[in-house]
Amino acid sequence: MSRAHVVEDGDLLALHFESEKVQTRVLRSDPDRLVLAYTRTMMGFLLVAHAPRCITMIGLGGGSLVRACRRALPEADFTAVEVSADVVALREVFGVPPDGPRFRVRLGDGAAYLDDTSLVPVDVLLVDGFDPSGQPPALCSPAFYAVCAARLAPGGVLVVNLNADATGYGDYVRRVRDAFPDGLVVVETDDRENKIVFALRGAALPPVETLHARAATHDPDGALGLAETAAAIAWRARKRG
Repeated sequence: MSRAHVVEDGDLLALHFESEKVQTRVLRSDPDRLVLAYTRTMMGFLLVAHAPRCITMIGLGGGSLVRACRRALPEADFTAVEVSADVVALREVFGVPPDGPRFRVRLGDGAAYLDDTSLVPVDVLLVDGFDPSGQPPALCSPAFYAVCAARLAPGGVLVVNLNADATGYGDYVRRVRDAFPDGLVVVETDDRENKIVFALRGAALPPVETLHARAATHDPDGALGLAETAAAIAWRARKRG
């Protein structure tokens, strides 16, 4: 089965494209908890982006990142672009909030959406787009990453979720680095299934002290794992240097 569908297992709701390919997991008893490790790591944009006001996400999934971003930055403007009508149709099942003045879900191709040169520059661009075959070619090409850089405001951050075992993983990272030569770091998730790329437009990564200060501000109870992500970013940055 390739169409998006829901699998229920006790307290757990999961969004699948195929029976073995999980896109989202949500706990009924604690829907705000980020169950999958990669979602917690992607929230690390809070560590490297200064006071983001405008966020765009490619790939809606079950909306875990939507809810987390809305809680962390309730005043930010947020647009999610999802290519699958089946996924969008399940938004209420997974508790994705209705569209409003500062939040909207758009049905369409994420790469085509970003090609619109009239778009307002964004501070954060989250790319979490997968199809039943994995990473869509349109969302990991050199041209796509160049467009991502063009759509970001100065100092903005691109955050890309990559499958750590993907055949083209190394090529994808090099393509992002080509488009973002100033500040880039790759962090492996706790479960080692994904690698998250953080790339800044026209800015270097913040110093370690800033990373940890922002982790304490945005994640005082540790639910997002920002302290661990801050340490991982700092370690990778030192190793690269």
